[in-house]
Amino acid sequence: MNGTYRNPVLNADWSDPDVVRVGDDFYLTASSFGRAPGLPLLHSRNLVDWTLVGHALERLEPEEEFARPRHDRGVWAPSIRHHDDRFWIFWGDPDQGVFQVNAPEIRGPWTRPHLLKAGKGLIDPCPLWDDETGEAYLVHAWAKSRSGVKNRLTGHRMHPDATSLLDEGKVIVDGDRIPGWFTLEGPKLYRHDGWFWILAPAGGVETGWQGAFRSRGFFGPYEERIVLEQKDTDVNGPHQGGWVRTAAGEDWFLHFQQRGPYGRVVHLQPMRWGRDSWPVLGDEGAPVAVHRRPALPAQPPAAPATDDDFPGGRYGRQWQWTANPGDGWATQHSGDGLRLTCVRSADAHDARKLPNVLTQRLPGLPSAVEAELRLDAGEPGARAGLVVLGDAFSWIGLERGADGTVRLVHRFAEAVAERERDAGVPCVAPEGRARLRIEAGPGARCRFSYDLGDGFRSSGPIFAATPWRWVGALLGLFAVAPEGPGPTGSATFTRFRITPL
Repeated sequence: MNGTYRNPVLNADWSDPDVVRVGDDFYLTASSFGRAPGLPLLHSRNLVDWTLVGHALERLEPEEEFARPRHDRGVWAPSIRHHDDRFWIFWGDPDQGVFQVNAPEIRGPWTRPHLLKAGKGLIDPCPLWDDETGEAYLVHAWAKSRSGVKNRLTGHRMHPDATSLLDEGKVIVDGDRIPGWFTLEGPKLYRHDGWFWILAPAGGVETGWQGAFRSRGFFGPYEERIVLEQKDTDVNGPHQGGWVRTAAGEDWFLHFQQRGPYGRVVHLQPMRWGRDSWPVLGDEGAPVAVHRRPALPAQPPAAPATDDDFPGGRYGRQWQWTANPGDGWATQHSGDGLRLTCVRSADAHDARKLPNVLTQRLPGLPSAVEAELRLDAGEPGARAGLVVLGDAFSWIGLERGADGTVRLVHRFAEAVAERERDAGVPCVAPEGRARLRIEAGPGARCRFSYDLGDGFRSSGPIFAATPWRWVGALLGLFAVAPEGPGPTGSATFTRFRITPL
């Protein structure tokens, strides 16, 4: 707290961030893909310390499409704005089109999703309400995987109530016509100093740069400039985010950096307007590692919650299911602890296919993750555990054997494997309880251990966590049972903790 901050300010996978100021408060949202609830909502008073205050999307639609994990679909790159005394969030579902939700307060109630523009490959939308003219606009990018088109931005005039578009749309920036530019996407639209501004990244998530475009008219023509790139720093691909101005007139830019298994972590860059009226980000266009804090009121250090005692069986807002949740997956009760039903599934052998995994983000710094588990299910093959989930996965937990005993098991699967296999030697858990621990060291190299009452013992080799298409690795809790008739019982998790190593 010596008057500086250090990047990243959000050291976990808060992908594709966008930010807005309302009064003295700043609000940030991010991509959530196929997890539910979606559209996380973060709050700060100083742009450095952030807390998670809720989600704007309770369930994804159509519900049957997201009844199973679809981490390559759902909510891509949202934009958040405040207009007409309401919060607005727009996002693109690459398989359905451009949606928006809105609410009078950040904590809701949020409207159900409204499909503003239907189509395949429509992503990264951003609205603009022009206070000077009273007109409204929308810009969006394209996903080649769905549309066959990319590297261009399309603009529309929009009805001011954001229920419909007023034209067929026009390509307003064609990245193919700019030498050296590719994968232009993620546009954010602003009005400043008589210009229409589009801040948009290009070059891909791991190696790209941040561009700025300006035009006197919304439909162009636009001139462009690169305003943030890696240069000689260790921040690869610094781009895609949002500009925000404080009440005192300071300008700042929040963007992501792709960090492999940690996903897309969020950096804060100073921003100013140069003598030629173009934005200058970071240190003359290079990302800063340490910088003076924004001139804003002091705020106690804060970060999105991770720990949970699950009071009354309820879980904190930091948790998301890997798909739309089903009835009865988590049961409220009079005590503490997360009581998960061992949901029957044909995919019990592959955690990547389970919709009933309750997840949160893998921290970007070395950390120890601990949870206590009791398995109450009597069904042979019923199991529950703590998992590191990505293209590859590894979990440690308890399983009911055919002979009725409860065993401590540790299993994993490589990215190309269709089924899990043992990573450690199973052993009997006499009381059906265990303390589980994962030490996630540098590079997300994870060491698993367990305590059956006589101290922690290491299990299996080190597991290198991997990302999961578009998202970083996830920490998860799950309970599952083989297919079959009848009830299966449950498992209870208590004292979930994440501590720095």
